[in-house]
Amino acid sequence: MIVSLVYRVVRKLLAVPAVLLRRNMAKDVELLVLRHENAVLRRQLTRPVRYEPTDRLWFAAPSSLIPRRRWAQVFPVTPATLLAWHRRPITRKWDYSKRRSRPGSPATASAVKALVPQLAQQNPRWGCRRIQGELVRLGHPVGSTTVWEILAAAGIDPAPRRSGPTWREFPTAQAEGIVACDFVHIDLAGLRRFYALVFLEHSTRRLHIAGVTAHPTGSWTVQQARNLAVELGIRVDSLRFLLRDRDAQHPESFDAVFAADGIKAVRTAPRAPRTNAHGERVVETLRREVLDHLLIRNETPARRVLDACARHDNRRRPHRARGQFLPLAREYPAPKTGLTAHRVLRRRVLGGVINEYRYAA
Repeated sequence: MIVSLVYRVVRKLLAVPAVLLRRNMAKDVELLVLRHENAVLRRQLTRPVRYEPTDRLWFAAPSSLIPRRRWAQVFPVTPATLLAWHRRPITRKWDYSKRRSRPGSPATASAVKALVPQLAQQNPRWGCRRIQGELVRLGHPVGSTTVWEILAAAGIDPAPRRSGPTWREFPTAQAEGIVACDFVHIDLAGLRRFYALVFLEHSTRRLHIAGVTAHPTGSWTVQQARNLAVELGIRVDSLRFLLRDRDAQHPESFDAVFAADGIKAVRTAPRAPRTNAHGERVVETLRREVLDHLLIRNETPARRVLDACARHDNRRRPHRARGQFLPLAREYPAPKTGLTAHRVLRRRVLGGVINEYRYAA
């Protein structure tokens, strides 16, 4: 670039003596012709001309030899453009912004910018300083002001003004202490109807079949509540709420059985089945998957069928709400190696209405 610039400048300077040695009349005539040619070319231009650095240098160098009032007649650019060309190299000469390191803190990592909104959404009660402390513990030393700026850019309000938990999040947070109960009806082959009282633990999705009867009275449900308390044993201490509907089969003595163990009975709203959605769903599952496909004669086979459903649900059936865990499992089974060498066996439950699978030993 520099060599090319010097070469062009030298060529222009060598042409200056030839112009000076000419006669004055010839030079004047040539200037008139060039000026008129310049005017004709300006009229034909449809877009501005782009000048190279050498062209700008050649226009700016002799500008001091010509009076400023005649610049508009001689140069193809305006005086403001000519002065701007002159200011540009001076500005670059005295510009030290690129020669020294810029002050200020380093830029925030993209991982931190993605992690801060995630922590704020998962913990609505955490403020900027609490989120900052968690980031420092995870190895991201940032300031609370940086956290506030990231939250503001993401449109997340400060902790006291954030929206509370949704109806989906609220039962999930309380699931560890909720047990739901409901009745499922069984239509026998002789067109008689029996009723079964079922309990479901929200946290583990463990199913309990309390009893089967044709006449579910208040005293009968109270006895089933006592039986459930004995079956739960020490696990009853982890439960806090009993979710039930407003049936007359749940007298005050029914709630008193659970109140003795520190469990508060919560009645659902009238005509609001979604309030006890998990209990309604397990009733629907029992009917759709098993009871609607069997002919049951009396109370004894009905109890045997429901017990088989409970054993399958608690020991063999994965639940999506638990990350496909089994209700009684604490961890996933160890992965099998060489699956093609193992044969899968099927075990029929209730004559094939339910199937369970395992690998052959």
